[in-house]
Order: sequence, then C-alpha cells, then structure tokens
Amino acid sequence: MTQPDEDAIFSALTDIKNGTSQRKAAQRWGVSRTTLQKRLKGSQPRCEAYESLQRLSKEQELLLAQWVQVQDQLGLPPTHDQIKEFAARVVRAGGDSQPLGKRWVDGFLRRHPEARTAKGKTTDTRC
Repeated sequence: MTQPDEDAIFSALTDIKNGTSQRKAAQRWGVSRTTLQKRLKGSQPRCEAYESLQRLSKEQELLLAQWVQVQDQLGLPPTHDQIKEFAARVVRAGGDSQPLGKRWVDGFLRRHPEARTAKGKTTDTRC
C-alpha cells in the first residue's frame, strides 16, 4: 500500500474547510475519504506520528543527510555502514547506548532521498 501524498491531503482538507464535501474533495485529489475523516478528527501524518520514536531528531537527521551530500560532492560518498556508524556516534554522544537497528539506514534513506549516494565507481589511478 502506498502512502498518501501529503500535498494532496492538504489540498483536499483546504477544499473541505472552504465548503467542498468530503466525497468531492477525496475524488478531486485522489485521497481516501477515510484518511480525510481521520485527519479532520486530529490524526497526524505517519511521519509525524512516529517522529518521537526515531533515534535521531529531525534536525540531526537533516544534518546527517547534508554531510552525506557534501561527502558525495567531494568524491567520497559514504557507504551505508559509514552512515550508520556516524549516526551511532551521534546517538552515543546523546547518552543512548542502544545500537541502531539493522534496517535503520533504509529508513533514513527513505526519509531523506537526497542523501542517496552514487554507486561506488572504480577510479583509474594510472597517469
């Protein structure tokens, strides 16, 4: 099941607040009526609801994503293991001694697609 587009949900909710029926707004923006009803009752988007369970704060993850991009621009894109180790150091510095999960990098890259690095390339070192 795919996640609903937050922009479409926001647009549909705006239409509803401006007098459009829930059914018409759902059809117009391609959003489930159930999703709209839940949002109108106060439920949060999935990414916000689970934010408190994340090991790094939103700001820390943003800085980590920026670090990955800078390393990639320098021609030294970090491996997934290096990203995870860097994040683990940040977590440990915050006083958390629990290791990051096996799939932590997958979740991080899903939340920050801009941090995806280029595939490793062999460099010709001959002059």
